[in-house]
Amino acid sequence: MAKNIATVLIHGGKQADTVNHAIFPAITTASTFVQQNLTEHGEYCYSRCGNPTRYAYETLLAEIEGGTYATATASGVAASALVLSLLPKESHIIAMKGVYGGTFRLFERVATINSGHEIDYVDLNNIDEVASKIKSNTRLIWIESPTNPLLELVDIKQICQFAKQHNILTCVDNTFATAWNQKPLELGTDIVMLSASKYIGGHSDLIGGAVITQREDLASKLDLLKTTLGAIASPFDSYLALRGLKTLALRMAAQCSNALEVAKYLSTHPKIEEIYYPGLPTHPQHHICKEQMRTGGAVVTIKLKGDIENTKEFLSKITYFVLAESLGGVESMVNHSATMSHASMTKEERESIHVYDTTLRLSVGIEDITDLLSDLEKALS
Repeated sequence: MAKNIATVLIHGGKQADTVNHAIFPAITTASTFVQQNLTEHGEYCYSRCGNPTRYAYETLLAEIEGGTYATATASGVAASALVLSLLPKESHIIAMKGVYGGTFRLFERVATINSGHEIDYVDLNNIDEVASKIKSNTRLIWIESPTNPLLELVDIKQICQFAKQHNILTCVDNTFATAWNQKPLELGTDIVMLSASKYIGGHSDLIGGAVITQREDLASKLDLLKTTLGAIASPFDSYLALRGLKTLALRMAAQCSNALEVAKYLSTHPKIEEIYYPGLPTHPQHHICKEQMRTGGAVVTIKLKGDIENTKEFLSKITYFVLAESLGGVESMVNHSATMSHASMTKEERESIHVYDTTLRLSVGIEDITDLLSDLEKALS
């Protein structure tokens, strides 16, 4: 089988239509499937357990990530919750400081209360600090790299080697990078989770998530849990995500190239107080970016000079960067982290991870770069 991801995206997974030989898998909306008799069961029985459209999508996801099993979930948060369901109650979790606001909400407002889990947030690149947090009930290290929205990176290989020495599971949130940009399973992680609503679908028209592994024991547990809990991706969302995956390599190449140019331009602009982009040599983990990522990604985060009024003025002038939740679509978006992605956190919690009223996350799309730079210049003038 082809090794290049651009080719795998077109031909990989188990997408063949063995009945009609359609070039693209059909949407199978059936909730249940006819069984021949009590002793002969078909490949599918009930769509919560398995569905042909979802299976075609899942097998392609598994292949591009370097896994052997994938399950497509109803959302990225559902994927995170599925991973947490692997843990016994009252487990201890070590997480990267500055995780996505929705992950923080899931951890703090659900996992700690309903399951008795305890979470420590640390810099996962500081192995001594991580080691100091290890407890007898530490079951999982949650890695987000790049983080949302400040784009901090984790040395995935290093932390996974450390975790294996202590018999601790690792999970990498690969949403911002995708398999096109980095392969966490090849770097040693046990599990990859992602929000397919972003770059996987790529067109801002679906909600979905996924969990991928290459460990047979975890695959067996995850398959039982996804069937039991039932937060699975619908056939239509699976169809949209599979269609979106076909152009992932093209979209990511264009978006990451545009993002680098945007980062270079903003890095010297007098109205910008801080810029966060792993592809710039000034980024504190640029060396990690060069080692484990293809590019610096398609997101650029900035901190404007001034206050919330300056932020409002910038947002009122921008045209092509639409103000919206989420990221990863073909259109450029700007997200005000304090009131959008991290709105569930208190002001103190946000500022402890350096998210302020003047922090803006730019999801760079596939528009012409000259138009994007002109748009930013106009908004900053």
